[in-house]
Amino acid sequence: MPRYEFRCRACGDTFEVNRPMAEAGRPATCPQGHADTVKLLSTVAFTGRGGGAGPVGGASAPAGGGCCGGACGC
Repeated sequence: MPRYEFRCRACGDTFEVNRPMAEAGRPATCPQGHADTVKLLSTVAFTGRGGGAGPVGGASAPAGGGCCGGACGC
């Protein structure tokens, strides 16, 4: 089940909540009982085995540009 991180605006506490993705946007109450919380943007890191020199098979990484890889011309 996904874990979502929240911060309480009243006390500054940061806490995590496990809930289904369908309930990701639902408000959360902090452990101290405050209702004024904000969901934090979490990052996910994937690591794997390999040389770290690019994609599997020796192909070079795709070169792109812009925020979306350059396909839309933005």
